[in-house]
Amino acid sequence: MRRRLLALGAAVLAAVASVLVYVQSASAAAGLHVSGTKIVEANGREFIMRGVNHPHVWYTNQTSSFANVKALGANTVRVVLGSGKRWGPSTDVANVISLCKQNKLICVLEVHDTTGYGEESAAASLDEAADYWISQKSALAGQENYVVINIGNEPIGNTNAGQWTAATANAIKKMRSNGFEHLLMVDAPNWGQDWQYVMRDNAQTILDADTRHNTVLSIHMYSVFNTAAGIVDYLNRFQANGWPLVIGEFGWHFGANEVDHETILSEAQSRGLGYLGWSWSGNTDPILDMATGFDPNQLTTWGQRIFNGANGIKATAKEATIYGGSTGTPSPTPTPTPTPTPSPNTCSATYQVTGQWGGGFQAEVRVTAGSSAISGWTVTWAFADGQTVTNAWNATVTSSGSNVTARNMSYNGSLGAGAGTTFGFLGSWNGSNSVPTLSCAAR
Repeated sequence: MRRRLLALGAAVLAAVASVLVYVQSASAAAGLHVSGTKIVEANGREFIMRGVNHPHVWYTNQTSSFANVKALGANTVRVVLGSGKRWGPSTDVANVISLCKQNKLICVLEVHDTTGYGEESAAASLDEAADYWISQKSALAGQENYVVINIGNEPIGNTNAGQWTAATANAIKKMRSNGFEHLLMVDAPNWGQDWQYVMRDNAQTILDADTRHNTVLSIHMYSVFNTAAGIVDYLNRFQANGWPLVIGEFGWHFGANEVDHETILSEAQSRGLGYLGWSWSGNTDPILDMATGFDPNQLTTWGQRIFNGANGIKATAKEATIYGGSTGTPSPTPTPTPTPTPSPNTCSATYQVTGQWGGGFQAEVRVTAGSSAISGWTVTWAFADGQTVTNAWNATVTSSGSNVTARNMSYNGSLGAGAGTTFGFLGSWNGSNSVPTLSCAAR
């Protein structure tokens, strides 16, 4: 009997040991991880991404961008890397992570070579992207508190988008079987926009493929998402099913039928969804640049909006607690006591046609404060050739005949001495499109 009891005791100890081993293994990924629909840090505190995309692989010398986006309020940067199939290979992963950590940014690393696979003949497969991550494992191991691995950017085009489900599930399994414990991010097909709803309808299959249950889905919102109804309906589907989601890329409403960025920003804020705007600078099409020439002092219309506008980065971002950030509600900034200025407030405005086509054009106006800070501005001009304004952003624009008046929005009226902001508009023209003379009044 005693021998049987000893044997039973040994079996119990073995069972307990196996449970302990399992618990240790299950908690090994104690960095950023999914909890329900949320991303949380190792201490269980919720982390909501508020940041931008940075095209590092094409501009590896622009390392100051990490500090610049942090200074503007970002808590996350999504960094474009190359696997060597089309760009790169990016062998400086350790340095990129160091730059993120130095600037207290959560680092989302993505392989861009997969963009449009199946439709883009030069694109890499998700399996090839996984091979790249495996080749960089020494730089990534131990960085689970700071790094999210976005396996491949927009990994399937519009050709056979259905292949996305198996390819994505297999890439996740390959990452896990090779020992990666990181939070994984996976982009939708259809060049990231999921307009055929393959990701939406197969999300649970993807989440179930992850043995670590630590994958977040990512939607890229551009022209497909040009109405509030479409955006809200898509986000509602994920929320109702309890699926974790971030808006990994999105642009802004610079023209008719373009993305409804105002709804994206407000819905992301109300739902607690992370967002990462495209992109800091360096686009072939400069409309999507947030900073002209990577200069943080030259924010574009898009840059001003996403950093400084309502529901934007500065107003909503909270630093990760791994860097010492607080998740509490920030104390209100005291309203400074106004001091008299030695001279009346002044401002100036410059006008630039940024695009022109038959019967239409796009223009941008930059407003700059004078030697004193201002709390608001009004720009006026008169068109000489019958031009009309058809749509405007970052200003309230009204017209009376040829006379046009543009007034600041609530988020871009206050400017420090010498500081500037931009607003833009679309217009129509016929025959000539001369540049008008602008007047700027400040208060």
